Amino acid sequence: MNLTNPITANNLHKSYQKISFSDPKHFDNSETTLFWLCRKEDTSSLSFNTKTINWVTENFISARTRLIRMSENNQKLPDVIIIELPFQQREMKNFIKWLHRSAEFQKIPVIYSKKFLTKSQFSELRVSKLVDDILDFPVHNVILNDKIRFLKNVKLRDTVSNRNLRNSKFLVESIKCDSKCLIKRILDIFIATVLILFLLPVFLIIAFAIRFESKGPVIYSSYRTGKGFKIFKFFKFRTMVVDADQKVEELEKLNLYSFSNSSAKFFKIKDDPRVTKVGSFLRNTSLDELPQLFNVLIGDMSIVGNRPLPLYEANTLTTDEWAERFMAPAGITGLWQIKKRGKLNMTVEERINLDISYARDNSFRKDFWIMLNTPSALVQKTNV
Repeated sequence: MNLTNPITANNLHKSYQKISFSDPKHFDNSETTLFWLCRKEDTSSLSFNTKTINWVTENFISARTRLIRMSENNQKLPDVIIIELPFQQREMKNFIKWLHRSAEFQKIPVIYSKKFLTKSQFSELRVSKLVDDILDFPVHNVILNDKIRFLKNVKLRDTVSNRNLRNSKFLVESIKCDSKCLIKRILDIFIATVLILFLLPVFLIIAFAIRFESKGPVIYSSYRTGKGFKIFKFFKFRTMVVDADQKVEELEKLNLYSFSNSSAKFFKIKDDPRVTKVGSFLRNTSLDELPQLFNVLIGDMSIVGNRPLPLYEANTLTTDEWAERFMAPAGITGLWQIKKRGKLNMTVEERINLDISYARDNSFRKDFWIMLNTPSALVQKTNV
């Protein structure tokens, strides 16, 4: 790791540094420019997952100075601005407004690190919509590049859509939570609460059956991606052997989508050998998905939406062609689940296009129609 002062007149501005990482064993070939706002003593703790050029500034004033110099010198502007400072709402708000006044700088996504945020500050920042996302970097670092790519696509589309009001309206309404979003959230909480209370005996029976058949946790959790490429911990009843995730690579030859021409990555196996007997029953009846009701209560998911994708699938869908599917919330049920669930002839493109279709055109009427048609799709025709 090399630390060097940037070239400035008389080297007066020493409040920012350029940090370069170039170890080919740890980073890919793409070069990403990250612009960090963090305290000098925290620089050594920063972690990155790509080959990067990293500018580090200690405050919002020096950040403005550095960005202006980069623009004046025709340097590559940052791909993202990451703020990892104690919460200073007034200073940050002024900085964000300053960015938005520039045609160049307003295209740069701004991410706030959760490191110094209290719960109340996190909620306040989330509601204010001042930044594009709030991340916990020890958790999200592994797909930081994909998150950046997604946010840049949204920013770019939003800029281009100034000449296309329809797209602009779609993007703004998809990202921000309006009255329709609030009503949907209230309905989600009500439905999830009622179902959890009603199905509590079923939860207990399933938990006993899982523990009786095999050792290990009753609930399986993994990180998934939802609306706006938000990453959250996803819950299901465990249907596989405990070390199932470690066997993905060795079973790749059985993947139903391994011969797809699409760059998008999906993983699904017919008669998956990792699935237990109880797990097979739970999958065929979709009872394994019941714990997702708690994801709905938490706010990570909705009752109706797009499939919450595993990270290894989501990181192939951040291109301009596919990113639109992340404009809709993740859901327990959705279009592709009820239209072609359990069928082997569904292509990757069909799955994603159904997600994009829902993201572009969703309503309470459509959600109600999807919920009414979900029971008939619960019993799957094939063991996938």
